[in-house]
Amino acid sequence: MKNRFKKGLALLIGAALTIGSLTACGKEPAASVDSSSTEASVFVEKTDAEPVVETNEEEKVLVVGYDYFSSKFSPFFATSAYDQDVADIISVPLLGIDREGNIVLKGIEGEVRPYNGTDYTYKGIADCTVTENADGTVDYDIKLRDDVKFSDGENLTADDVIFSMYVMADPMYDGAASFGSLPIKGMADYKNGMGAMYKFLIEAGRDNKDFTNWEEADQTAFWADLDTAGDAFVQEIIDYCVAAGYNTADDSPATTIATWGFTAPEDATKTDIFNIMLEEYGYDLDELISTESAGSELADLLPNFDKWASAISVGESAANIEGIVKTGDYSLKVTTDTLDATAIYQLNLAVAPLHYYGDKAQYDYDNNKFGFTKGDLTPIKEKTTKPLGAGPYKFVSYENGVVSFEANENYYKGEPKIKHMDFKETPATDKLTGVVSGTFDITDPTMNLEVLKNIKSYNSNGEIIGDKLYTSLVDNLGYGYIGLSANNMKVGDVKDSEESKALRKAFATLLACYRDTVINSYYGEMATVIQYPISNTSWAAPKPADEGYRLAYSVDADGKDIYTSDMNDEQKADAALQAAVSFLKKAGYTWDDASGKFTAAPAGAEMTYEVIIPADGVGDHPAYGILTATKEALATVGITLEINDPADSNILWDALDADTADMWAAAWGASVDPDMYQVYHSSNYNAGSKSNHYSITSDKLDELILAARKSVDQSYRKATYKQCLEEILDWAVEVPTYQRQNAILFSPERVNMDTVTPDITTFWKWMNDIELLEMK
Repeated sequence: MKNRFKKGLALLIGAALTIGSLTACGKEPAASVDSSSTEASVFVEKTDAEPVVETNEEEKVLVVGYDYFSSKFSPFFATSAYDQDVADIISVPLLGIDREGNIVLKGIEGEVRPYNGTDYTYKGIADCTVTENADGTVDYDIKLRDDVKFSDGENLTADDVIFSMYVMADPMYDGAASFGSLPIKGMADYKNGMGAMYKFLIEAGRDNKDFTNWEEADQTAFWADLDTAGDAFVQEIIDYCVAAGYNTADDSPATTIATWGFTAPEDATKTDIFNIMLEEYGYDLDELISTESAGSELADLLPNFDKWASAISVGESAANIEGIVKTGDYSLKVTTDTLDATAIYQLNLAVAPLHYYGDKAQYDYDNNKFGFTKGDLTPIKEKTTKPLGAGPYKFVSYENGVVSFEANENYYKGEPKIKHMDFKETPATDKLTGVVSGTFDITDPTMNLEVLKNIKSYNSNGEIIGDKLYTSLVDNLGYGYIGLSANNMKVGDVKDSEESKALRKAFATLLACYRDTVINSYYGEMATVIQYPISNTSWAAPKPADEGYRLAYSVDADGKDIYTSDMNDEQKADAALQAAVSFLKKAGYTWDDASGKFTAAPAGAEMTYEVIIPADGVGDHPAYGILTATKEALATVGITLEINDPADSNILWDALDADTADMWAAAWGASVDPDMYQVYHSSNYNAGSKSNHYSITSDKLDELILAARKSVDQSYRKATYKQCLEEILDWAVEVPTYQRQNAILFSPERVNMDTVTPDITTFWKWMNDIELLEMK
């Protein structure tokens, strides 16, 4: 389910690009995972310490404790992080990434790159040469190794890569990969003119009189079915609102749907309301259902779904994708119309076997046949629960909550020493004790201070690394923050005026002041306070040693430093409050010297603002203490901060979608590439937008974001993103709060820790170099 009330905030840009993510959740809004690509089997010619196990003895099995699977193990259609791990371990990526998240372009001979004082050699199945042409196009020349085999012994060739690309570029592809959105030459021409029948019927409209592409009877039947679906869709929302206590059964449909964020006439029927919602979504039925549904998916709601979802052609489309060219049995070239810095990550796709997922009889590159019938991915989807690839392990079965694997004797880097491996489902609460008891050899516990304390108690040395448990902590690919809406916190009608910025900076300064004490109290050593709105895992994140680096919101309205090095916490709080007062005065608030308080707000601003924090109604959230301290401080100068901690966190997502939240606490999930377009670009903001919740609309920021996208020079991009981050902070729409850590837990009693891949990072997971791992 993915509805407006149930969804978490996430950056859905870039690719997962990781093998063995074992993604753990902290006490924060869930982040979605874009499983558009795999990144695992880049080889490192140095073995050292990290997690994985198994001896050469056939009877030993490495057991990994996992969250629950969805049986979507295909490299094309995996959605959850856990299903993606299954797809990753049986697959090989076309390219690969290193410990810092950079793409490996010379995988055949290998690239030597330093990390943490050690040189590592990264190898993979291909080389990629990137050429920027004079006409603005970009060529990606890919050369494959000629000795890579799938686990069934078949050679991996350029045909398998091309087949994989065409699956993800198909007009009917509905998986998580975003390969089809790349600006590859001819991609749009290939996808045009074909799609699901219901999309064209909706586009044509209920009163269409052109029956060139379907019969009039079909059109009539479809709209009747859509009305049925619409009634059920709206009724489900009504039932949800009544059950949640937002409305009563006596409320009219129009009254109840207003709770969901839509306005309809009081006498509107459920069909009327559905059509209003559909119109507000620009008649994008898929987006409407996926975003607003109270539970059901389109296939559940629409009668005769298979018929209406079938592919039809309504015009001419290209027979192939001009920018994907086979240049040899083990080589190909991809050409994009423009330079897109994120494209290289989307090219890092999992290579799937044509002979298994597709039909070799339907593959004839020279005659524009690519292994399946265009528009019909049914045969490929039929293999979703039984994946096959060229990765280190072979899928055996998924039964009774256990995914079983066997070592792939044809793996190009050598057959894994551990012959058998199981991914075993388990409740999150049982992960730690599962390793202690011997049920699991490796797992990923959800970390908090209590779990950390328990880990230390099991080890005789009282540390997180000891005789019973070995804990590997790595930064989470994401960060916590407090957001401020420029649209809802402004002076007058201009949200980027100096007065409006000063208003937001007053709140941001106090919020920033209390971060160190609160985050340390909540997370201890498992999190650090960050100063810029970007994950510390990113190569683009400013470092303390960088020129111009400074603490977030650490100057007052006159640009003077707020803090000195000798201040204690109480003195810092006093200084921050005085700085906040200076900003509010600059914003135009009326100050009364006698009472030492503000007595009136300027036009467009308020004396009271609300912040929503999804802390389960009991204050259980890493940022809750920050808000309570800020509330108390503001109260002393006459400003009210109301803290809304709903038991149902969906209240927050609804407010963000409706653009009614003043401030909120949440967390972003990030991607390997730091592209900021989806979250901060002006084009992604309007009332009810789903991505730019800050309502920041800065021409300067827009230009910087696009400029960074059009370069592959990392030093240039880092400098450009630094300017982006400074502009975001100047608008004061985001207070970065913390960078937490995830944990991988090993049993050193059963896992030979000397054989675990060394220097595990956010991007270099425990399953890298898994073929070298041993059990005791």
